[in-house]
Amino acid sequence: MRIWLEKAHEKYFSGFWNPFIVLLLAGVFAAFYFGLTGTLWAVTGEFTRWGGNLLQLFGVDTADWAYFKAIKLIGEPQDRTDGWLVIGMLLGSLFSALASKNFKWKVPRQKRRWVWGFIGGIIAGFGTRLAMGCNLAAFFTGLPQFSLHAWFFIVGTAIGTYFGVKLAVLPIFKGKPKISFSRHAAKSTQPDPQHGNYQLYAAVLVLLFIALIAAWYLISGKIMLGLAALFGAAFGILIQRGQICFTSGLRDLWLTGRGTLGKAIIVGMAIQTAGTAIFIFKGEAPVIHWASPGALVGGVLFGIGIVIAGGCETGWMYRITEGQVQFFAVGAGNIVGATLLAYGWDHWGIFDVFVKGWPEVNIVTSFGWGGALFGTGAFLLALYLLIVWRENWYTKKINAKRTLFEKKTSA
Repeated sequence: MRIWLEKAHEKYFSGFWNPFIVLLLAGVFAAFYFGLTGTLWAVTGEFTRWGGNLLQLFGVDTADWAYFKAIKLIGEPQDRTDGWLVIGMLLGSLFSALASKNFKWKVPRQKRRWVWGFIGGIIAGFGTRLAMGCNLAAFFTGLPQFSLHAWFFIVGTAIGTYFGVKLAVLPIFKGKPKISFSRHAAKSTQPDPQHGNYQLYAAVLVLLFIALIAAWYLISGKIMLGLAALFGAAFGILIQRGQICFTSGLRDLWLTGRGTLGKAIIVGMAIQTAGTAIFIFKGEAPVIHWASPGALVGGVLFGIGIVIAGGCETGWMYRITEGQVQFFAVGAGNIVGATLLAYGWDHWGIFDVFVKGWPEVNIVTSFGWGGALFGTGAFLLALYLLIVWRENWYTKKINAKRTLFEKKTSA
């Protein structure tokens, strides 16, 4: 068995997968998940319900909270389709991390990484629920639903990550590097083969656990829960294998001019749009939210928060399963921020200020299929061309600096 596992590891998990292939597959799976279940690949709505369940556990009565009514806080995570989607993602990502021998406990040396991870998570979680979605439901899977609110959120996220990058380079966020010297010989950095074998065995156990859960639900007639667990596991494997983090894609675009992940995200959205359109045309109701200032402001907050935290929802989820413990703080902050928004929705009048009176715009019903497909395609193309322009602009900037330096040194 060990030899078979090693061959599987070398063939499929020895290196990370091409992000274009990963996001194309994610787009196809997301479209089919919508077609089969009528719901989206989304996570922060469920994280908000987790916050509500925790409050209930401590005796807080959330029955009259308008936001929890809107997102249907019913039962526990294991009773909900979105609950098993999230659990499946964590299990699938854990399987992938173990199968690739990438699991390793990592603790940040700077304590501030915990603090800013938690604060950034709160800001991002608050913003996502203000916009009724995160980098999935209001971005990657939101736009293919032909919901105008996703356009607002995407623009807001781009703005937020830009300013987030400006903040993240300040000393208060970066701190000073910790350098230590030791007279002891450095430990060998060679990987322990036996440790790697243990990870492969653990990966098999995780995979069997996922299969048993899905099989149990499917056999018992709870088809939606079984499908959610299976699709969640598939999504988890993809995000870990492709290292799909919207924070990295947008942050790198502003910092280093690298747009590979950003372009891959757009390709995945385009293929998903085509698949989703087929299911909507056949009668599946799309998921539409308010095209309001809340979507734009929520996107800005989300963009700032994910850069400060160091990871978006998909990013911190797969990094947790790789053993990067600081991202537990990001996840906890995300749940806290989402729960604060749920409270403030009616208690602080957030709904009245940012959302009330704004329509839920379905682009298909507003402009017809021709207008919806053309408009969505044009928007995606514009985003793609903006990324290409940013890459070229940054390359020219670097080349100009290099030329100036060469002139000075040769003078």
